[in-house]
Amino acid sequence: MNILKTIWSTIRRIKALKYILVTIFAVALIGFIDENSVWHHFQNKQRISELQDEIKEYSDQHQRNNAQIKMLDSNPKAIEKIARERYFMKADDEDIFVLSDDNKSVPTDETAE
Repeated sequence: MNILKTIWSTIRRIKALKYILVTIFAVALIGFIDENSVWHHFQNKQRISELQDEIKEYSDQHQRNNAQIKMLDSNPKAIEKIARERYFMKADDEDIFVLSDDNKSVPTDETAE
């Protein structure tokens, strides 16, 4: 308790110290503590920038999809091409061979050793 009294008496004697402490408290409050602080404002600006990039990416994807839909509506050959490429559909008189680049591991027989 004596420590608090000495601190309080020092603060009362030095008048400029009061203003310095209030200024430090205000800067801490405005800069970091409050939910409307400069730090939160900076984080929100970064999040807005990320979301705008995401919006641009989705709008580009939307435009590509709309162009593909228009192409599918106007060209029956495009429907056939997508059916063959994506869904491995075929005509009755043809065969389809699917080639894979996957490396298959050879099973080892550990009991032979």
